[in-house]
Amino acid sequence: MNHAGRGAVGGADRADVVVVGGGMAGLTAAHTLTRHGLRPVVLEAGDDVGGLVTAGTVGGLEIDLGAEAFALRRPEVADLARGLGLAVEQPAGGSWVWSPGGAVPVPPESILGIPGRPDAPEVVRVLGPAGAARAAQDAGLDPAVGADAPDLAALVRARMGEAVLARLVGPIAGGIHNADPADLAVDSVAPGLLAALARHGSLAAAVRALRTAAPPGAAVATTVGGLFRLPRALTAAVVAAGGQVRTGTPATGLRPAGGVWEVTAGDAVLRTDRVVVATTGPAALTLLGDAVDVTDVHLPAGSTITHVTLVVRAPALDAAPRGAGLLVPAGGGVRAKALTHASAKWPWLAAATGPGTHVLRVSYGRPGEPTDDVDTPLALRDAAVLLGVALGPKALVDARVVRRAGILAAATPDHVAQVARLVRRVRRLGGLDVTGAWVAGTGLAAVVAHAQQVAAPADGGDAPRRATA
Repeated sequence: MNHAGRGAVGGADRADVVVVGGGMAGLTAAHTLTRHGLRPVVLEAGDDVGGLVTAGTVGGLEIDLGAEAFALRRPEVADLARGLGLAVEQPAGGSWVWSPGGAVPVPPESILGIPGRPDAPEVVRVLGPAGAARAAQDAGLDPAVGADAPDLAALVRARMGEAVLARLVGPIAGGIHNADPADLAVDSVAPGLLAALARHGSLAAAVRALRTAAPPGAAVATTVGGLFRLPRALTAAVVAAGGQVRTGTPATGLRPAGGVWEVTAGDAVLRTDRVVVATTGPAALTLLGDAVDVTDVHLPAGSTITHVTLVVRAPALDAAPRGAGLLVPAGGGVRAKALTHASAKWPWLAAATGPGTHVLRVSYGRPGEPTDDVDTPLALRDAAVLLGVALGPKALVDARVVRRAGILAAATPDHVAQVARLVRRVRRLGGLDVTGAWVAGTGLAAVVAHAQQVAAPADGGDAPRRATA
């Protein structure tokens, strides 16, 4: 699927800007470039755009099979969607967390599972009296305790104890970032949390302060009709502005040549003043290798994640017994790490399914856990346990199993340091930038904001930066 717009370079060798990668980072960068009067050529190796924001048909419904929401902690994604003519909606229900005592709602005043009020009834129910009492000790600790923690797990353990880490932060932060909290750099996954700890004196107070400053309402949203509509709309906008989006066209070479950049794509060589590399981390290192020293950059491999999307006929689920879904700690008695009750979460999908029919997504793949044996019967059994509703084989209308290997590498402190070192080298060359989740951080909010920042002309005007050999 190649999309060509007016002024396309076709077989010529000159382009205003070349964007390598047609995922959300690349498409956002290309869209930003068009708003500065440039006509980018987007090179996407795969057969479709959007990367992890993708769709498929299950039970006659076109639905998200990849990312299905974006965080509202920053305004860029919602503003981008609305600017493209897409309506935005928030979830109809909240999330729950599975615990030995049964499922309970995620504490409303929390960040990545860190409770702002350790004595709240729902927190005590998850942690137990002893765990809640230990978490409450945070209020009396010196603000310096945990302030130099190298990772999220160390911070939570030092301030609030093991129960908060295992029963709240593990399933919630781990589910969001698909990583052990011990592998997550605090400032990467919870920007401002350590600074708020220093200002307010306790971790709980820091959480309350950040939650108060956040926009009211839900923490996430989607585009009506499915998040997959966003990359489609971006592609259409880029083409309408005179750019191109070439799928099935991998970039295989990149080098500075005579004050410009040369990008090899198949049999063609595109010459351009500017290149934005918006691929995965490993693909970016391969492409950058002829232009930048990458020999000391060793990015960690991502995990394997498996989602099983189920469409079921189950009137008992009309009551949404677990709200929008739930997150499951390790050792919770089921293999699943999370379940999303998508048709209860999103009003647009509830309207599309109608009463009695429901869309569920059951997620597998904790760090280091194999998922090759995950199948539809397992997902159906786990969903029944987690939702507390009988879901036999006769309830199943349709299912789709999606496995993705090597994605969502954790934002470890070492990863963050290596990426920062590489970005400095890239920027010194001029006319070359990198973006994508491996640079910006996990989540569409981070990816879109970073891609927009990277793509904006360095001088604030329309002129692209020039490459230096």
